[in-house]
Amino acid sequence: MAPAASNPFDDHHGTTSSTTVCVMDASGHLGSTLVQRLVQTGYTVHAALQSHGESKLGSVSCENNKRLKIFHLDPFDYQSIVDALKGCSGLFYTFEPPQDQPDYDEYMAEVEVRAAHNVLEACARTETIDKVVFTSSVTAVVWSSNNKSTVAAPPELDERHWTDVNFCRKFKLWHALSKTLAEKTAWALAMDRSLNMVSMNAGLMINPDLSISNPYLKGAAEMYEDGLLVTVDINFLVDAHICVFEDITAYGRYVCFNKFITQTGDAVDLARKLTPSAPASLPQSKDQDMRIIQERISNKKLNKLMVGFKSKSQMC
Repeated sequence: MAPAASNPFDDHHGTTSSTTVCVMDASGHLGSTLVQRLVQTGYTVHAALQSHGESKLGSVSCENNKRLKIFHLDPFDYQSIVDALKGCSGLFYTFEPPQDQPDYDEYMAEVEVRAAHNVLEACARTETIDKVVFTSSVTAVVWSSNNKSTVAAPPELDERHWTDVNFCRKFKLWHALSKTLAEKTAWALAMDRSLNMVSMNAGLMINPDLSISNPYLKGAAEMYEDGLLVTVDINFLVDAHICVFEDITAYGRYVCFNKFITQTGDAVDLARKLTPSAPASLPQSKDQDMRIIQERISNKKLNKLMVGFKSKSQMC
C-alpha cells in the first residue's frame, strides 16, 4: 500500500491508508461486503445504514475497529446524508428499498429518484468528496423496443445504451424504470455540479438471499431469449467498484457481469438457485438442451480497465 500523501490516488490503482470513504447503504449484501473489503485493505469507512443492521457487517463492526464508523441513514433526511459524508473523499452509493416499501412498483421509481438526488446534492456540497461510484443496474441498459430481435441483426448493447422508460412503464418493468430514472437523475446532477462520478451497471447479483422474488428478474425469460441475461458474483462486483474508484482513468458508465446465461443448463442452474424447492430435474427437449443463445451485451470497457487490478482481498 502506498505511503500517505496529499493525493489519495496513485497514477492508476491504489490508495493511501488515510483515505476515508462512505458506503451508502451499507445494510445490504453489496454494501456490507464493500465495507468489509475496504476496511480490510486499509480504508477508513463511514458505513451508512438505513436500519440498525450492524450485524450484517460481521466481525468488522467490532467496537475496537478504529477504521469503521457507523452512521444511521435516512435517504430523505438531508442532514443524515451530510453527516455520513463529512470528511470523506469518496462515496460508494447503492440504493436499498425502505422497510415499508420492500417491493418495486411504480411508486418506487419516485422514491429512488428522490434518494439519488438528495445524495448527489449532498456530495456536491461536501468539499472533500473527490469521486462517487454510483451502483446502477444492467436493467438500466437493456430494455427498449429497438433492442428486440428483428429481421435485421439486433444490436450488441453496452454502456452507451439506455433503457427506454416508456417501454418500462408499458410492460410494468418497475426495477428497470427505477434504476434508469435514478441513474439519469444522478448523472444530470453530477454534470451540472461538476462531480466526478462513475456508474456501475451491475448484472443480477448472486448472493445467498437471491430468490425468484428479486425485482431484477421481471422479464428474465425475455432477457434470456435476447442474450441479455447476465449475472455477477458479489466478490467480482466489489472488486469492480474499488477498481473504478481507485483508477483515475475510470469514467462514465461500466456494464458489470462475469457470467452469461446463454445455455439451457445455465438457465436451469439459475432457476434452481432461485427456487430451491423446484424439482431436481426439469423436462427439456434435446433441441433445447443443445441450443446456445447469442450473447448480445458487452462488458469490454470494464474488463479492459480491470486488467491490471488485483483484488486486495487476496493480498491481505
